[in-house]
Amino acid sequence: MAAVCAGLAAANVARFSPVPAVAALACARAPCALAAAGWWWGSRRLHALDRSVLLPRVGTAERALVETEEPPRVGRFSVRVRVLVLRWGVVRPHEPVLLELPAGRAPPQGALLSVVGILKLPRGPSHGFDEATWLRRQGVHVVLRVKEWRVVGRRGGIGGVGDRLQRWLAADSAFGLQGERRAVIEAVVLGRAQGLGDTLLARFRASGLYHCLAVDGLKVATVAGGALALVRLFGIGRIAAELAALAAVGAYTLAVGLHPAVVRAAVAAALGSLAWLSARERDRWHALLVGALVLLAWNPMFVLDAGFQLSFAAVAAIFVVTPRVVHWLEGYPVPRWLAQLIGVSTACGLATAPVTWLQFHQVSVVTVPANVVAVPVVAEMLVVALATAVIAPVAPPVAAALAQVNGWGAWFVAGCARGFGGLPGAQATSPAAVAVLAAGLLLVGAYCWHRGHDGAETGLSPLRKRPAEDRARAAPPA
Repeated sequence: MAAVCAGLAAANVARFSPVPAVAALACARAPCALAAAGWWWGSRRLHALDRSVLLPRVGTAERALVETEEPPRVGRFSVRVRVLVLRWGVVRPHEPVLLELPAGRAPPQGALLSVVGILKLPRGPSHGFDEATWLRRQGVHVVLRVKEWRVVGRRGGIGGVGDRLQRWLAADSAFGLQGERRAVIEAVVLGRAQGLGDTLLARFRASGLYHCLAVDGLKVATVAGGALALVRLFGIGRIAAELAALAAVGAYTLAVGLHPAVVRAAVAAALGSLAWLSARERDRWHALLVGALVLLAWNPMFVLDAGFQLSFAAVAAIFVVTPRVVHWLEGYPVPRWLAQLIGVSTACGLATAPVTWLQFHQVSVVTVPANVVAVPVVAEMLVVALATAVIAPVAPPVAAALAQVNGWGAWFVAGCARGFGGLPGAQATSPAAVAVLAAGLLLVGAYCWHRGHDGAETGLSPLRKRPAEDRARAAPPA
């Protein structure tokens, strides 16, 4: 799996060439052959993503039929949404583009729109962001700007099922709530942060809690575990419960969209259930690599995406760093669950710091305490929001009461973002500050490693170690 993933990622550096590929196959080693196969497939996918029927038509205007693929992003001056162009004049390209509409009303996800627009090139580098490169990594090469549009239908198929699930969760997960609390709950459930103000979003970024507003592995695992527990609660067998968990994960993935972190978590959850159903062992590294393989086989440029890097770096760090942090905390007056939470927060903070600096030129200094306080509430919010959505069609008063309770959770999470993100020095944005932070983390890591190594040698945790003479006095006579 790792060899194939490496080959797929290598296609971003150089496209497939027969000479190195033959040399790799001549090594007669499976990893080399698998890496060459991944390189070949990655090159084919990149060639397919680079092809564009509409790019030669930039500057032309035409009537088009497009299908919205995601929720629109409503800005101050325009509405932008990724769409699939089904028809451009007499041409049927089936090509993704970025649709730019005038400010005001926005089309729903999954709508079929009849538009008259003009094709433009995306904007180049500006203020540290290169829109053209960012769009090209998603297979989008042009921007379609329109002034008038109308909805003429909705898409069907599996995409239409996802659209209906998304509308249901958006309407009923925060039943009866309005304002900021509703916006926070929608962001937690669906990963849609458009309803939050710029100041609050900045506080979420500064505090290291911005991932709470996106759909990640924690939420997918919560959905799978909730479905499993609910079915078992009614006395139904384990096989039916695992199938229900698979169905719940699939439905939730369709509702929130096929983002890298969502696909990775859904693949891991599906493999976990399939392993139980087939009586096979579970391997977390195998599940992680299968998720990477699925994403990179579809689009090798995902390896350059910030969401992909953050998701996989965080999970790998959880596997490696969390057990060591938990072991180091043994013997201290820290409950086991809190030690696990501190370990996960520390692992994610350490692993994602280089990515956030390289991608966004900022690093949160308070991410560990902020996540320790807020993440348990976020998990509970998701469970209550999904329960509210299920109950709302049959018992609206009960759903409204649950939503009010969940609103206090949303208020608490937003307060954590404001409190931690508003602290002086909560975010490092200069190279000097990041260098000092990195040096401090290395010193702390070296100290913890030394203490943990000494504890491992003696078989005692740091607080339970005693000098040699104390142990000698305490030992019973021979």
